[in-house]
Amino acid sequence: MPYEPVIGLEVHIEMQTQSKMFCACPVVDSVSAPPNTAVCPVCAGHPGTLPVINKMAVEYALRVALALECKINETSVFARKNYFYPDIPKGYQISQYEQPLAEYGRISLQTSQGEKVIRIRRVHLEEDTGKLTHVEPEAGATLLAGQEALSTQTGRPYSLVDLNRAGVPLLEIVTEPDFRSAEEVRIYAMALRALVRALGVNSGDMEKGVMRIEPNISIRPLGQEEFGTKVEIKNLNSFRALERGVAYEIKRHEAVLAAGRAVAQETVGWDETAQATYSQRSKEDAHDYRYFPEPDLPPLRVRAGWVERVKATLPELPIARARRYQRDFGLSIAESTFLAEEAAIGSYFESVMGAGVGSARSVFAWVTGELLSLVNAAGSGFDSPQVHPQDLADLLKMVADSKINQVTAKTVLVEMFEGGKKAAEIVEEKGLAQVSDGGLIARLVAEALAEFPAEVESYRAGKVTVANFLFGQVMRKAGGKANPQVVRAALEDALR
Repeated sequence: MPYEPVIGLEVHIEMQTQSKMFCACPVVDSVSAPPNTAVCPVCAGHPGTLPVINKMAVEYALRVALALECKINETSVFARKNYFYPDIPKGYQISQYEQPLAEYGRISLQTSQGEKVIRIRRVHLEEDTGKLTHVEPEAGATLLAGQEALSTQTGRPYSLVDLNRAGVPLLEIVTEPDFRSAEEVRIYAMALRALVRALGVNSGDMEKGVMRIEPNISIRPLGQEEFGTKVEIKNLNSFRALERGVAYEIKRHEAVLAAGRAVAQETVGWDETAQATYSQRSKEDAHDYRYFPEPDLPPLRVRAGWVERVKATLPELPIARARRYQRDFGLSIAESTFLAEEAAIGSYFESVMGAGVGSARSVFAWVTGELLSLVNAAGSGFDSPQVHPQDLADLLKMVADSKINQVTAKTVLVEMFEGGKKAAEIVEEKGLAQVSDGGLIARLVAEALAEFPAEVESYRAGKVTVANFLFGQVMRKAGGKANPQVVRAALEDALR
């Protein structure tokens, strides 16, 4: 029996404000900062403390909600979401549920099957939890400093709690169950990451857990309206894990139903090593959390004037930018999407194009190929490029004017990147100007053919691919500086 996947996503995005959601503690890097150094009585859940809403966190949330075309609710309410976990010091999380900040949004995706619109159910604010580190030391292992209390359990598993992340402003974006494939899920996650980066709300460093994705997956017989039993995969923080985890669950559900069994509603984790999910717990419903309004926080009121001011500050969004690249430069969907999602690279590309160097495809290839490789190897970036856009444009113009060839240009670009010199200066200093002298090239061709008579005979016997070998020999003799078009023409004449 053919089945149809039905998938919805919950995405948690840490907002890069200066302070936490309900207290003045700084937001620090949860990976590099010393544990439990950005903690106060409020985010540690001490009795008698009172939370205060972070205005900038609300403004960041408004940016995202407006970019997703959501309806902004003038009044939203914070609630207590009750559940016990070691890294939730209060025993509950302050979140929004029945009255969220924003609802009824949408985002358009470019998929292999065409454009797909995903509906956004709600966008709401909450606070993040702390972080647990699970340790399984070897028997007799020496404990870290400050862990003397665990000395009697040396060799047994234990967990360390870091509350630096507890209380960090978190934005949860919940979709309708509109996804029908793992590919659509991945494309949505990538588009959302590009969006929050463009808005300045989130860094997009998924390996640090600042964006965590939780798909809810079910399947149903094709044509059936009723949903199947859903399973949630918790806390995925890479596009690869997301796509593979969803694909795995779809196949697992199909196998369970084919065997005549029922899919259990549960929460699962993703094991990257095993490339499989594993059961964590039975899945909770909303009533299990015993939501009730947070008594220490008044309703959040967002006036229309504030919304309009935020809307006026929104930058060009990645989807609009990608469409502009397709329209104005003739780039493909994939090329345009890449530049739109990598805003710094896209801006650099536009600056090079602004110098009037011609082919957008050629500029795209150089920026995202040779130059990006150098940038990545150096660990730098396009925000402060080591090769100015105008300088790259000058280099590409030299290629277009046949002053140097592509091979030489790659060598010159490395020199420009490492030494900061201009292309023309490097070409003149090192004598790299392209050789187009027909007489000289004809002589080099004759020499190459004389050195490889067997290959010449092989070519004339019908093995035309040998011409590429002979071309390479001529270019070698010319030190890579010969004009390729002139060389090929001379070689064709000589081989007749």
